[in-house]
Amino acid sequence: MAAALALLVVCTCAVPGPAWSAEELPQVLKRVGPAVVVVRTTARTVLRGSKGGQVSMEGIGSGVLVSTDGKVVTAAHVVQTADTVLVEFADQDAIAADIVASEPAADLALLQLKRVPDGVLPAKLGDSDKAQVGDQVFVVGAPLGITHTLTVCHLSARRRQNATFSGMSAVEFFQTDAAINRGNSGGPMFNRTGEVIGIVSYIPSQSGGSDGLGFAVTSNIARRLLLEEPSVWSGLEGYLLTGEAARAFNLPVAFAAGLLVQRVALGSPADRLGLRGGRYPVTFEGNELLLGGDVILAVEGTALGGPRAYESIRQRLIEVRTAGSSVHVTILRGGEVLELTGVGER
Repeated sequence: MAAALALLVVCTCAVPGPAWSAEELPQVLKRVGPAVVVVRTTARTVLRGSKGGQVSMEGIGSGVLVSTDGKVVTAAHVVQTADTVLVEFADQDAIAADIVASEPAADLALLQLKRVPDGVLPAKLGDSDKAQVGDQVFVVGAPLGITHTLTVCHLSARRRQNATFSGMSAVEFFQTDAAINRGNSGGPMFNRTGEVIGIVSYIPSQSGGSDGLGFAVTSNIARRLLLEEPSVWSGLEGYLLTGEAARAFNLPVAFAAGLLVQRVALGSPADRLGLRGGRYPVTFEGNELLLGGDVILAVEGTALGGPRAYESIRQRLIEVRTAGSSVHVTILRGGEVLELTGVGER
């Protein structure tokens, strides 16, 4: 996604509004800061030179409490294949959380806390349609693991993601000049009144750190996809094979595309279905991949290479989860086409 977003960037100069007063920003931060959390994860992966052996890796991101019953919004890439998730508040109170929804195409995920901390008020999701280029905003998160760090910035532009790339239409991002680093992902972007108007996503960076350019998914998109409409979490990370890549992996001629499974979260729907992740690290077309895992060819009879396949499969998985019915997945494993069947959860 970072590469695709980078292609959308043009030089945009923000027109600054009036600066915050010496009293205004600290007061707003004091009010909304306790709702900002650090998201700590553990996940299994395979390191180069390990000959297929898995190791447990720790990850870190940010998030924000958005409801009194313990819902936390974060970035999908922070938790998508996490085996465990721990949410840490500013007072060091650490609470286990479940992943209840994820929209990787929009880089959004929803967590449910096992318990709600005493005295912490949720942040309010504002109306991102009211935000304007040039507005002053601030981001709070855990850049490079340094927790609850604030950066003040401007909205530089509004961007709509390419629907062909993302698989989902009308995904909107804010471009910002905030100092955003690894660990900020999933953290909130606030407006002057302390409303959340964005969730920090990716950083198009050549250095690996902040280059004065970042993107946040708008709050209206987050509200719609995670809170208003039903969603699902698969617990898998994959690499889409199309064209020459599909032929290189010997996909059956009946299938124009496939999803090479990279990692599967322990106990996730993908894990219970029996999907297997990769075991052998390689570099393919400039990407670091894990080979040896399943290749998903179709879900519920919908081939991955078909028109609007992502949205069709997403809708079907939501229906399966709602009804608690079976889901059927066609895969390529060891050169053989197999059918996996699992039962969705209500």
